[in-house]
Amino acid sequence: MITARLFTDGGARGNPGPAAYGYVLEGEDGTVLDARGQAIGVATNNVAEYSGLVAGLAKAVELGVEELEVVSDSELMVRQMTGAYRVKNEGLKPLYLKASGLAFRIEKVSYRAVRREHNQLADQLVNEALDAAIGG
Repeated sequence: MITARLFTDGGARGNPGPAAYGYVLEGEDGTVLDARGQAIGVATNNVAEYSGLVAGLAKAVELGVEELEVVSDSELMVRQMTGAYRVKNEGLKPLYLKASGLAFRIEKVSYRAVRREHNQLADQLVNEALDAAIGG
């Protein structure tokens, strides 16, 4: 069984503003299976957070991950993905549905909200992508 942990993050400088996501997919032994930071143009923080989740889930599906723990510093996104909160924002609904569809293709997915300092590498990838995109 392939077990992994997905650290995701997203951010915008301004809300909305120039935005990017980052994710780190680790095997259960801590080996980095994939890591990516990507600028996404002008978006809100929440759109950036969901974009990172969707990209990370897509990579996990591609690699055949069967059990996944998603770690994010977006409490809103974690609560929406676990069903504790409804997705009311029309701009987030398509991303939520895409993330849900990808998560459905993985045998077992759990979500955990953490403070930003426990999500450093994904946060760093977001900032590097933003710096590269806007010349920061």
